[in-house]
Amino acid sequence: MKRVMLKSKIHHARVTETDVDYEGSLSLPADLLEAASLLPFEKVHVYNVSNGERFSTYLIKGEAGSGTVGVYGAAAHRAQPGHKLIIVGYAILDDEEIDFYLPRIILLDAANRIVESK
Repeated sequence: MKRVMLKSKIHHARVTETDVDYEGSLSLPADLLEAASLLPFEKVHVYNVSNGERFSTYLIKGEAGSGTVGVYGAAAHRAQPGHKLIIVGYAILDDEEIDFYLPRIILLDAANRIVESK
């Protein structure tokens, strides 16, 4: 049997910019993508802690170390600068893989810097 399991989570990313006319969706700094084991154009689910909105989208690689979290295109209707987001990626695993698998959990501070990595 295959199960959908948490692969990666970035906790409390703060939105720094939004633009409904921008071509794209969710931009994260390259260092956060790497730390969370996420890739550009990978599908993620986004949970907006500030307003309760939930949406799925894909990732865009931003400048490493910039702290910029941009929500673009139609997704920009679901978040505003200053909102806190939880960004998650999932993986499909066989039952045999589950006992050996641990997701990547990244906790951020208010400036989108990594404060803890699990």
